[in-house]
Amino acid sequence: MEALVDPVRRMVVSQLAHKGEDMSCGTFEAPVSISTLTHHFNVLREAGVIRQYYVGVTKMNTLRAEEMEERFPGLLPAVITACAAEAGPDVD
Repeated sequence: MEALVDPVRRMVVSQLAHKGEDMSCGTFEAPVSISTLTHHFNVLREAGVIRQYYVGVTKMNTLRAEEMEERFPGLLPAVITACAAEAGPDVD
């Protein structure tokens, strides 16, 4: 659960959840450098929140939502809702 304390990691989780499909490392929007984002991916992977795999030379990320729901029921939806609230209302 400590992996989800950081706002950048919550943003990664939220983006994966909203996209509904696996995302390559370079497609995330984050207010940090690529090297720092790599660190956040590593923390999430080591905590079991995401899984990473390669497609050719592209590293893909997938949210381990089912496993997280089994272990911590309701946690991911709460994190995603909180992340949306932190971001504020959508600007059209």
